[in-house]
Parts: sequence; structure tokens; C-alpha cells
Amino acid sequence: MGEERLQKYIARCGVTSRRKAEELILKGNVKVNGKIIKELGTKINPEKDIVSVNNKRIFEKANNIYIKLYKPEGYVTTVKDQFNRKTVIDLINIKERIYPVGRLDYNTSGLLLLTNDGELANKLIHPSYQIYKTYEAHLKGNISSYAIDKLRSGVLIENYKTAPAKVNLLKAGKVSIVEISIYEGKNRQVRKMFDAVGHKVVKLKRTVFGTINLKGLEKGQWKYLSEDEIKLLKR
Repeated sequence: MGEERLQKYIARCGVTSRRKAEELILKGNVKVNGKIIKELGTKINPEKDIVSVNNKRIFEKANNIYIKLYKPEGYVTTVKDQFNRKTVIDLINIKERIYPVGRLDYNTSGLLLLTNDGELANKLIHPSYQIYKTYEAHLKGNISSYAIDKLRSGVLIENYKTAPAKVNLLKAGKVSIVEISIYEGKNRQVRKMFDAVGHKVVKLKRTVFGTINLKGLEKGQWKYLSEDEIKLLKR
């Protein structure tokens, strides 16, 4: 193997995603052969160079782990929580270190992927790859076709126009149920999009991530992805 970019190597070792690895480099938390490196373009030779993150040497993963979890409400999507709230990692009893791919709000349930494959995690959450995530939203009030059309063409949230969404009305009434698919992943984006068209989300569940769904899982349960599921994701 030849040289590769430092952030890519860190991600491949399963420490964190490539984007987070870049932040660690810029903060001065990464050393190569004992010397702090802050340049993102730095290349290393994995066979010769010794890389440390937070003063701990890192090693390439022998095998990658891919897990899907049906996250319940009331869990935070982090590895550790500063307020000692329950985290999604508490639901998964394995010894290997894994981390969530993207986020789901504390009050949002549904499909969450977890892995130690930083390279794939980066692709799955980066908007340029346009990998859709589908949510089922329960809304206050009867949503109009005008509001649905606005969501389909993109709405303004905090001076930012969202990319066009795929939207289907599943049930109309005092509480409307809407299925929405987006490939961006800004903080609380789905809730903010419905706020922008005048409807408060009372319940939110993610049902699909790319090619993966909740099939075979009850709330709070997890399972390893099958070989077929992993192949589809990587494609």
C-alpha cells in the first residue's frame, strides 16, 4: 500500500468519520511519528508511520462492523453524553468501538446505523452522495397540498433553502401523517422543515437509510447488517 491522506487513514482505523478526523487534525490532536500535524493535506505511509490520536497510537481495523439499531425516543446519538443521559451505545452490547452514522434527535425514534468504518460513514452522511433518509412524521393539523408542494421544492430554514424532498401524505386529519425523504442532514432538519410550512411535528421516526430499513427489528433492538445489506450500502 502506498501513501494516503492522514484523515482517510484515521477514518479507516475506525477512530471516527473523515470529517471529524479533519477537526482533530486542525485542533492539533494528531501526531505522526511523535510530531503534531495540523495540515489536512498531509500524506502518510501506513506501513511505516506511527499515528497517534489524543496521544494513543491507532491501528488499522482487522474487520469492519456494520449494525442497524431501532433507536427508541429518550436516547442521545453520541458515544458519550456530558449530561449522563442514555446513549445509543448503551443499547449495543459489543466490545468493539463503534459510533453512529449521523444523528437522530433525543425525541426521534427509528433507524440508526453504527459502524467503525469511517470511510463509509463519511460517504453516507455527505450531501454530495445524495443518500436519502426517509422519515414518518406525525403533525399537528391537516396539512395542505400547497404545504406539501413547498416541501417538495425546498423551504427556507435559518437563511438556508433545503434541497427538494420526496413527500407523500399517508393520512390527513387533526393529526396528519407524512412520509418525507431528504438527503441532507442538518440539525433537526425535518422538524424545522415542517415548522417552516406551519406544522409542528409531534412524533418522528426514521424508517429507511439509503437501502436499509427497520425490517426485523423491534424498538430498542439491533442486529448486524447482512452481507447483502452491506454490499448495497457500499454501492
